[in-house]
This record gives sequence, C-alpha cells and structure tokens, in this order.
Amino acid sequence: MAKDLNVVNGEKPSDPGIAHDAESCAPGQVDSSPLQRTETHRNIKSRHAQMIAIGGTIGTGLFVGIGQALAISGPLNLLLAYVTICFFVYCIMTATTEISSYMPIPGSSMAYYGSRFVSKSLGFAMGWLYFYSFGILVAYEITAAALVIDYWPNQVHIAVWITVMLVVIVALNFAPVGAYAETEFWFASTKVFMILGLLILSIVLCFGGAPAQDGRLGFTYWKDPGAMNEYLVGGAAGRFCAFIYALTFSVFSFNFGPELIVITGGEMRAPRKNLPRAAKTFVYRLITFYILGALAIGIICRSDAPGLLSGGKGAAASPWVIAIKDAGIHTLDSIINAGIIISAWSSGNSYLYMSSRSLYSLAMAGNAPSIFKRCTSWGLPIYAVMASSLFGLLAFLNVSSGVSSVFTWLINLTNTAGFTSWVCCSIILLRFRKACATQGITDVPFRSRLQPFASYACIIFFTCLLFLNGFGVFFSGNWSTSSFLTSYIGFPIFIAIYFAHRIWKRRDAWIIPSSQVDLTTGLDYILALESIELESRPKEKANRVVSALKRVLN
Repeated sequence: MAKDLNVVNGEKPSDPGIAHDAESCAPGQVDSSPLQRTETHRNIKSRHAQMIAIGGTIGTGLFVGIGQALAISGPLNLLLAYVTICFFVYCIMTATTEISSYMPIPGSSMAYYGSRFVSKSLGFAMGWLYFYSFGILVAYEITAAALVIDYWPNQVHIAVWITVMLVVIVALNFAPVGAYAETEFWFASTKVFMILGLLILSIVLCFGGAPAQDGRLGFTYWKDPGAMNEYLVGGAAGRFCAFIYALTFSVFSFNFGPELIVITGGEMRAPRKNLPRAAKTFVYRLITFYILGALAIGIICRSDAPGLLSGGKGAAASPWVIAIKDAGIHTLDSIINAGIIISAWSSGNSYLYMSSRSLYSLAMAGNAPSIFKRCTSWGLPIYAVMASSLFGLLAFLNVSSGVSSVFTWLINLTNTAGFTSWVCCSIILLRFRKACATQGITDVPFRSRLQPFASYACIIFFTCLLFLNGFGVFFSGNWSTSSFLTSYIGFPIFIAIYFAHRIWKRRDAWIIPSSQVDLTTGLDYILALESIELESRPKEKANRVVSALKRVLN
C-alpha cells in the first residue's frame, strides 16, 4: 500500500477526510472548529492496552456472582463450565482481533465492521445493542459497588454512594482518553494482584495452613457435599441441568471482554502491532483468573455454604470471603471487600467508555445523529459521553427496588446481549475471511489457526446458550413471566432493530457480496500513521532518557 506523502518528511499524515458512512469507512473529517472535529486521538499506550485486555471488564461476577453458580451447580460443574466458556471466549477474541487489527480506524467497533463487511442492517442493530447494553452495565456495576460498601456498617444512604461513584466515573470519561487508560491500568493492576493473592491464599487453605484448619483440605468438598449438584430434576438429568445453568450464568463474568479491546483499538498507538499483542495476553487472563479461580473456589468453599445464596451484603456472599471466615482469618474479608469495590468501579468506568464509543461509532457510520461524532480538541466525543452517562442514573432504581430483582434483571438482559454479540462477531469474521480470499488480501497482522472453524463452532454454541439462558422457567412449577421476559427480551429487541433497519434500507443487499466488501478505503492512512508512531517511539524514549540524565546531573 502506498503511504501518505507526508510520511517521507516525518510528518503526521493528513486525514483523508472520507466520511464514516455505510459505504466508506476512513477516518472522519477534521474541522478547525473546536466541536466540529470528528476524530479521536490515539493516546492508549501498549502497556495500557495489555492491562486493559487482562483486567478491564473483571467486575463483581468473578468475586461475588460466581458463588451463586457454585451453590447451584457444584464445584466440578462450575469448573467444567468455566473451561468451556473460556475456550469459546478465546475463539471470539481471536476473531475480533483478526478483524480489528487489519483496519483499526477511529470509532472502530464490531458494529462498525458488521456494517462494512456484512450488511448495514447488522451493523446498525449491533451498534444500538452495544450502546444500551454497555450503558446498563454501567448502572449495574455502580449498584454493585454501592451495595458492597454496605458490608461495613454505616448510616450513609445508598443513594449517596451511587452518586459519588457515578460522578467519579463520568468525570474520568470526560477526561482525555489517556487519563482513562492510565486509570484503568492501575485499576486493572489492582484486580490482577488481588486475584493472584486469592489464588495463593487458596493454595495455603488447600494444604491446611489457616488458623482454624485441623488438616489438609484438598478436595474434601468435592466428596461432601459433592462435585456435581442436581438442579430442577434428579439424577443425571439434574446434574446436566446444573451444568447448563453454570454455563449461562457464568458468561456474565466474561461479558464483552473481546469487544473492549476492539473499541480501544481506535484510540490505541500502533494498533496493528499492539492489538495482536493484547490478544495474546488474553489467554493467560482466562486460564489464570477464570479457570484457576473456579478451581480454587470449588476447593476452598462448600457448595452448600449458607452465605452463598443468603443475599448477604457485599463480600458476605463471596465464596472467597466465606472460605476465609471459615478458616479463621480475620481482617482479610474487609480487604477483599475493598478490592471488590475497586473492581466494580473499574468495570463501570470501562463500560461507560465502551457505551460512549459505541454511540460515536454509530454516528461515524451514519447510524446515529451526527452530533455524537463531534469531538473536543483533545479527541473526546463529548456528546456521546454525555448521552451514555445518562444510563448511570438507572442505578438509582436500586434505592426503591429489591436488590435481588435488580441484580437478576441486569444479569439476564446483558447475558442475552453477550450471546447475540458473539454470534454476530463470528459471522463478521467469516465474511471478512471470505472477502480477503476473494480479493486476494493476505497482509493481515493477526491470524489464528483456530479460525475459521472456531467461528462456526461459536455460532452454534452461543446460539444454543441464547435459547437456554432462561431454560429453568420451562420446568414444571417454575414458570415466571418476569423471569422469562428478562431472560429472552434482549434477542427480540435486537431482531426488531435489525428488521426495522432492513425495511428502511430495503433496497440494500441482505449481505454485501465478498467481491464488493471494502477492504482498502482508509488503510493507507492507518499504515502511514502507524509508521510514523513506530518511527517516533525510539526518539521519544531517547529524549526521556536524556531528560532524566540532565535532572540527575543538575
């Protein structure tokens, strides 16, 4: 590909000025007016990207929510469910990275690539799905963090905590993206060290090293109360139902992790190099945090522990805390509670970022009002952030609603969105691969040996989970209209949005022919800009070293 002429002189290439509509997808036109700019800035560094990939969306699910799955399914079912989900989520990560690393344009999202590589209607439906799902998750994580604070006795009303957390999250998202990335780097680092600490503690408890333990624990809880619980019915069928429940419930811990990396790609330095690097670290997150975490929880906490389903406040329902208290370890529960608050706060911060950038991406593709693509001088899509911040107000519903009903409603609604998104991501990868093969494109920064076969498997697997999400209501005596609606309403909403756009754009093809998929527009600009970023990096490092030496010598 020919690079912009300015690269020869070492200058930043000028924006090609091609609008982000459904037919063309290069970076947006930059106007001199402060709020007419439509391009974000690439200020997310490599270390930011890798740490966000590792811990960006780790929230309360891995610390508290996992306890409910353990109580209903049992330790072996929980472990098998997490191993299964981890494999398929990794397949989704390889698919999204292959697509996004090829053309990481400003405003990139899987919805954007859906518009470009599959059909305008698919991108439209995915974009609005992301916008409202990420927004709802902001409210959920804020609510969860506020409830966790109540683990410590206090007289402060929950609305106060919700307000404080919401204000801080919104303020961070109004700052330049570099500030968001730096904040998330330290948030994610805290979560990583906390999980690693809990895993080390689990080893100590497993070998009987706690004050209240009489001997080695080992796999005692896999024998009594048992490795696999029965759910809904008895016998082998009941144990299988427990496994299915663990699959559908546990997905909440993984929701939208791959999509976060895609969205950050539009504001990442040298994304064609750093996106694949971040994806490669993702597998270690899955193995260390989720698979080993599920194994550790099943070893140190009984699946019939009363606190798991008691609805206790904050860390009281966490299997980690229950195990620590049973082992006679004091004070550590409060430290874990603080870590859970940080995790929820961090996840809410990430989800607001994702929601605002999803709306920005919709606007850049012509699927939302153009006002939402306007950026400040520091590259912030300010109106998109304002609109997405309104979702945070949903957290105040918890002031009057029951805690468990809000928790369940939000989990089920976003679970359905997660399944739908991952099916669509797999379809986009298959169409991208087909277009590359048809047009003879071979220069792709990242390819996985698992693809494209893994995408076919993901379509089947996540479609099955989509329809099994609320399967319990279909058993005798378990019917609940509200549970049925919250378990399945997300998919009909997605379908309705898709077909509404199809009717509006009925003259468009259902699927863009592979020979007509645009794989080149805007690519020269991306390659030129990345070349400059890679060339300037050694100079920047050298300048920092020289400045440091001068300070020392002076």
